[in-house]
Amino acid sequence: GDEIPSSPWFLTSSADMASDEILKAVFPLLEGPDLAACIAVCKQWQNIAQDDYFWKCLCAKKWPSTCKTSTPPMTYHKLFKTFHKRENNRTLLPPRISLHDLEFYIDFWADGNLLFSQVVPGPTLQKGNWTPPPGISAVMKYHLEGPEYKLTLPVKPQFSVPYSQTVSVSVLVARKDTNKVACIIHDAVFDYIERSSCRALAFDYLVLSPAYPFVSNIRAWIALLFIEDGEDGDIDVFGIEMDFCDAANSEEEVLWLLDMLDWNCHSKTTTTTSCLELLTRWGVYSLYNSELKASRLTVKSRWPARMK
Repeated sequence: GDEIPSSPWFLTSSADMASDEILKAVFPLLEGPDLAACIAVCKQWQNIAQDDYFWKCLCAKKWPSTCKTSTPPMTYHKLFKTFHKRENNRTLLPPRISLHDLEFYIDFWADGNLLFSQVVPGPTLQKGNWTPPPGISAVMKYHLEGPEYKLTLPVKPQFSVPYSQTVSVSVLVARKDTNKVACIIHDAVFDYIERSSCRALAFDYLVLSPAYPFVSNIRAWIALLFIEDGEDGDIDVFGIEMDFCDAANSEEEVLWLLDMLDWNCHSKTTTTTSCLELLTRWGVYSLYNSELKASRLTVKSRWPARMK
């Protein structure tokens, strides 16, 4: 029943010192995540692993120049923790606009003749707002139900387009909160048909505000969704799809991107003449301009040359 005597204090101290020396020899050999994990083991390991010398060794491997100064801008522990891994999933702040603030002006032409023209409220384009008609292909159904964020719109009434015609599109967007207008797509030609998913595709590069000089080459894609064509050589369009997959794949990201557009033409202060000049530059007013209309009829490209 005798109690086992505890070790003398000097033996315990000697054991701890030996353990400390072992840890100090091992820790410089560890990678950053392993060394960070050691901090959570116990108080002894935490005190040793937080020594900035070990983190300096890690920083010397990744950024040798940071160890050549006698006064680093921060501790090497904090330096490594902050920059050793690039953060790609930052939380996006809420956008400053919503789809309820937007109104889209969508116009299609076939060989210079107006094919479809509609003013579309922003909420109408929300994903999942409508059910595609029966008879679409399995690939099309899979595409529409995919996780990618797209603005979609049913076409009512549906219309048909012969393969032999050149089809073009322009899309403007207006902001109700500021009464300004921006161009998303300017007179783009549908020059590619993806037969597997029954989509005719066109795109244009977004014109962003001068406040974002280092952001460029972001495309706005628009597609005509159609049912398998029959023997008459036409495609039967039942829907329109628009996306910005180069840079945005959620509603919040799309709204941020639209907010970055080069917004023009404040309707409360801009004269009618300047508005018409702006619309002419974007191609909307070309419907009433005989010369531009004639130029459309001379376009030589045809869909079959680019079918796949």
